[in-house]
Amino acid sequence: MIQLNDIKKVGSKTIKLLNKLDIYSVNDLLEYYPFRYDLIRRSNINELKNNDPVIIDGVIENVPIINRYGKRKDRMTFRINTNTKLLNISIFNRGFMHHNLVPGKVVTIIGKYDILHNTIVASDIRFGEIGEDHIEGVYHTTSGISSKQIKSFVDEALKMDIQVEDYIPSIYQERYHFCDKKTAIKNIHNPKLPIDLKKARLRMKYEELFVFMLKINMLKHNKSNKLGLSREVDVDKVKDFIAGLPFELTKDQLKCSKEIYLDLISEKRMNRLVQGDVGSGKTVVSIISMYINYLSGYQSALMAPTEILAIQHYHNLLNMFKDYDIKIELLTGKLKNKERKQVLEDLKEGNIDIIVGTHALISEDVEYNNLGLVITDEQHRFGVNQRANLRNKGITPDILYMSATPIPRTYALTLYGDMDVSNIRTMPNGRKPIITILRRSNEIRDVLERMYKELKNNHQIYVVAPLIEESLESSLENVKSLEEKMNKAFGKKYKVGVLHGKQDNDTKDKIMNNFKDNKIQILISTTVVEVGVDVANATMMVIFDAYRFGLSSIHQLRGRVGRNSLQSYCILISDKEAERLNVLVSTNDGFKVSEEDFKLRGSGDLFGIRQSGDMQFKVADLRKDFNILLKAKDDSLEYLRSIDYAKDLKIVNLMTNSSNLD
Repeated sequence: MIQLNDIKKVGSKTIKLLNKLDIYSVNDLLEYYPFRYDLIRRSNINELKNNDPVIIDGVIENVPIINRYGKRKDRMTFRINTNTKLLNISIFNRGFMHHNLVPGKVVTIIGKYDILHNTIVASDIRFGEIGEDHIEGVYHTTSGISSKQIKSFVDEALKMDIQVEDYIPSIYQERYHFCDKKTAIKNIHNPKLPIDLKKARLRMKYEELFVFMLKINMLKHNKSNKLGLSREVDVDKVKDFIAGLPFELTKDQLKCSKEIYLDLISEKRMNRLVQGDVGSGKTVVSIISMYINYLSGYQSALMAPTEILAIQHYHNLLNMFKDYDIKIELLTGKLKNKERKQVLEDLKEGNIDIIVGTHALISEDVEYNNLGLVITDEQHRFGVNQRANLRNKGITPDILYMSATPIPRTYALTLYGDMDVSNIRTMPNGRKPIITILRRSNEIRDVLERMYKELKNNHQIYVVAPLIEESLESSLENVKSLEEKMNKAFGKKYKVGVLHGKQDNDTKDKIMNNFKDNKIQILISTTVVEVGVDVANATMMVIFDAYRFGLSSIHQLRGRVGRNSLQSYCILISDKEAERLNVLVSTNDGFKVSEEDFKLRGSGDLFGIRQSGDMQFKVADLRKDFNILLKAKDDSLEYLRSIDYAKDLKIVNLMTNSSNLD
């Protein structure tokens, strides 16, 4: 088998650098595609203006002169003859190239034209023949390795006899007139014509999306054939429980609860996603589902992404079920050994009806007596394997996912094709829409006055910055400097606290609890507060350099306030991208926000995909290529129904090797 070190000039040091780019094999290298392409088109020197980009061929006229200055810095100069003109060439920190720059040699110069001094300030010098209108790929790099080096390694690999798996069945190869995979890879790296590049990328996009949708539809097919748990539930008890709640359910909450009830009493295994804005009332729907599960004699497990959120759920459940004989326990990493041992024993013996926790719920030593329902809150924050580990603790438990990151319905039906999707769009009665205000940095006085007004009313405030500490590379606002500024403005009367990802969990929990108890009035943080406890008294969210965040991320942050009947505010401070941020000023609807975010940013982290690893496409973009995705979805369904599926070992192996998606 051909290895990376079989490629010319790839040694152990280079392999370590390639590993940083997630390149571990020759196939990884071949699938490490350019992120953009430069069209190298020759310039007419007589038509250029000052500072215009220039690409021109010429013959070297003289031996280069090197002037050294500073620490390891140099400036090299020489002349070239273009047949119509003599040009001065100046290039910085390329003195090591002078041995190759001999008089009479033909070179291609890339740079900018200084018309006053008849000089090209070069950024690159190329040797050898470069054709007219040459298309050149540019690769993402890391410190110590250049795009040009990656290109040379790829070119060497393309000369080798590398086996690549082609996952497009022949029926679709012929239907869409696709080139073979090897040709596509070659043309993506070294396209001779724009049409070659377009065809190659289309073919690779289709393969990625076909494989993805094949996995999704395979999962859906498998799950639809799985029998669920046998349940007998007294529907009147469920109705009485809902009627006894201290608030009236919204239309969407009732609809969602009914869908879950029908899932739970059906013979098929439930696999449902409930999505809705922060504060839309997903939690009470999950509580109703746990009550239905309890009535049928099964245990429920509720897993939250953070310990603070798990504790919040635990106390909510204790309060909601205070008049019922339902045993509820909390399992987190902080339990003392004796307490943990008792909880595990009670769980195994069936003495616990509902268990709430974090990742501790999927530890190897956790055994359930009769787990019937698994609920994961903020489901996009768990990797697929983590969710699967919890599911596999039971025999065939029903699955309920909850997410406060709404995505457009069209995309949800495709991306979560193996799930049923319920949406909660209506907000509980008594909640006032959050007023969102956009301000420039020179309007900070107005922001501080608004903050002071909320503090005087004994309310609390979140302040969010994109960075933790000051950076030499960036002028963005940071948590440390904001702490100083907020203390200067309000420190004499109000307590300022700081929360960020570099703190240990105990410190973060202590700070968050102090904020919840109103021992801290201004909490300065990074986006770690995006998922956290409910602080009903917090009425203002101030986000500095808001343009640095996606719309959906800001919407999640905004959802930290407005948790009660008080009027709440979100202030966005930004000197850039006002048009984009005005989407948040105009609407509080998370579905509309996510639709705009998807249009503007593509898939990105909108779905939490980086944690699951199953949607990190190399060439496809879910936003731009959604029509290809729909076609791939239809084709994958057609293929799964065909007799060829069982015979196609490549696809069968692909499915077998993708069990982590379940």
